[in-house]
Amino acid sequence: MRGGQWQVLRLLRGLRERGCESILLTSAPEGPLAKLAAADGFPVERVNRRFPPADLVHAHDARGHTWAALLARTPIVVARRVAFPIKAGWLSRWKYGRAAHFIAVSGYVAGILRAAGVSSDKISVVYDGVPLLRESSRTGGVIAPASGDPEKGADLARAAWPEVEFSSNLERDLQTARILLYLTRNEGLGSGALLGMSAGIAVIASRVGGLAEIIEDGVNGMLVENNATAIAQCVLRLNSEPELAARFAAAARRTVEERFTVERMVEDTREVYRRILHV
Repeated sequence: MRGGQWQVLRLLRGLRERGCESILLTSAPEGPLAKLAAADGFPVERVNRRFPPADLVHAHDARGHTWAALLARTPIVVARRVAFPIKAGWLSRWKYGRAAHFIAVSGYVAGILRAAGVSSDKISVVYDGVPLLRESSRTGGVIAPASGDPEKGADLARAAWPEVEFSSNLERDLQTARILLYLTRNEGLGSGALLGMSAGIAVIASRVGGLAEIIEDGVNGMLVENNATAIAQCVLRLNSEPELAARFAAAARRTVEERFTVERMVEDTREVYRRILHV
């Protein structure tokens, strides 16, 4: 489960709590998202050449966007979570022209959509939402998300802090972690960083993409260039100044409580739906 998949599952749950029925269409019915959604009681169907009846289709990744553009007969909302430039070919222009509205995960990503020619009135920024985790005991060490994606900076974390522990289950491992290294070369927002902030630990994150929209350097965390020496200096400073780390952690948790809850993400998404459906 990657960050975007968790957001889909949390959105499904939040919509159901508010009386909205959803069907999850997927090309990977044996994948982790489909299995978790089915276990939660949501209808899960393999995407095919005929979409089930619906008032609106919400595409959450590039493949879903393509299927929706080809087959949907109702308004299409497209979630854009990644910070990669949008291709400029005719096929991409057609595909993006089919969407009624775009939900950008950050202001940074909204700027990429505008640069590709999408009108501002067709873009809404809806930030990811994360659960408010139990506060970390901070008895552990430095952790980083496990990822085989070269864009995600595992090599930077290892070079900066050889004792770093890589986590494939952040919600669990954040319960004892002291510092989260969230290093990446390309980031739409950074829901993993938000989880660390939610758990009340100090987060050191790359100064790229949308991360600056959730972390204010020196206030609720640290932003750093993707340089192993600079990253190591940040870790050393937090280790040597526990009061500073505690201050960042407390401010980070407040940031999540005020701006990045699951409830707010669901409500902001519903507001987009209402505008598109004129209800």
